[in-house]
Amino acid sequence: MTHVATNAPRVIVCDGNQAAAWGVALAKPDVVAVYPITPQSSLVEYVSQFIADGTLTATLMNVEGEHSVLSALQGAMLGGARTYTATSGPGLAFMFEPYMRTPGLRLPMVMSLVTRDGITPQCVWGGQQDAMTVRDVGWIQIYCETVQEVLDTTLMAFRIAEHRDVMLPVNVCHDGNYLSYGVSRLEIPDARQAEAFVGPTDVNWHTALDPARPMAVDPLTGGAGGPGPALFVRYRKSLCAGMEAALRVIKEVHADFADRFGRHHPALVEAYRLDDADRALVTIGSMTGAAKDAVDEARAAGTRVGLLKIKTVRPFPVAAVADALSGVEAIGVIDRAVSFGWNTGPMHQEVLAALARGGRVVPSLGFIGGLAGADITAEHVARAIFDVGRLRDGQAPAGPVWLNETD
Repeated sequence: MTHVATNAPRVIVCDGNQAAAWGVALAKPDVVAVYPITPQSSLVEYVSQFIADGTLTATLMNVEGEHSVLSALQGAMLGGARTYTATSGPGLAFMFEPYMRTPGLRLPMVMSLVTRDGITPQCVWGGQQDAMTVRDVGWIQIYCETVQEVLDTTLMAFRIAEHRDVMLPVNVCHDGNYLSYGVSRLEIPDARQAEAFVGPTDVNWHTALDPARPMAVDPLTGGAGGPGPALFVRYRKSLCAGMEAALRVIKEVHADFADRFGRHHPALVEAYRLDDADRALVTIGSMTGAAKDAVDEARAAGTRVGLLKIKTVRPFPVAAVADALSGVEAIGVIDRAVSFGWNTGPMHQEVLAALARGGRVVPSLGFIGGLAGADITAEHVARAIFDVGRLRDGQAPAGPVWLNETD
């Protein structure tokens, strides 16, 4: 007779939105507020069903819009609750005021951001324009490559957010269409192991509204007649310190997750076949799988190319990026969003800034692909590898290269 250990994971086949919902159920938030929007809608439907059938015991608030989602959750967090929500695209835009307020209040909530391209023209399909647009508001941003990584990172996000040295909200980003609806195998951790990993909600020392311990929340600072700009500076400096601490905490939490569950995910970046590479591609999110296939094919043909996947975007892992790319002579960065002010992708600029801080100027080429739900295939990546090779040899094409322009 075969005996199955009580802590053995359950294996199912599901999409990324359901995987995120399982991560939420295992983390056991106290309050969930929801409003549906494509391609996030099925995620909050899964969470709602888990609450309805008793898989998750939480208060569910179906509110009238995304602005109310975060406003309601801010009150819950100030009362000491663990909270969760999810959104996409225009929903993120609608909640921007309380979204910007959440990290300033140091409220450690978790939100799935099912990434979607921007408007206008109208688009309901995947891209990363929404997430990239708000990357400097003060939220931690972590991007997932696979359905399994969506569940596991969601679970880890609660522990990262609530760490006493961090106390910041976390966006767990997964690509609309390709991960939100893409189906693959998923291991669901044992509930007791997950509960022990995340730990109990412990934010009362910081945020709880308590009549016996009154406090001011979001005081008016700066200007004439107020506490002065020094208090405002203190808030900003504290938030930056929390972000810097998050670099360490994210690595620690990922390492502990690997020890407990046996699955290893990159914490900040993942280097793939970079040891002897003379050129490198940089990717983010679900495009990475196709990019690894293209790198393998190029390697088999004798091209010394490697790949760097960026998982954590905020705080940006400057040292990890610079170290991983220290040996290459040319780089290409594939973005799923546009930095309109620089006529390239936002990750291209981030990577260049990281290298410049380390004193390196490396020939680089930006690639923009996967907009409005378009696919980034191994063939697209093979083109990028070829173009970066030309760049290395001093025959650079003009950038940016728009990968889906003629598809």
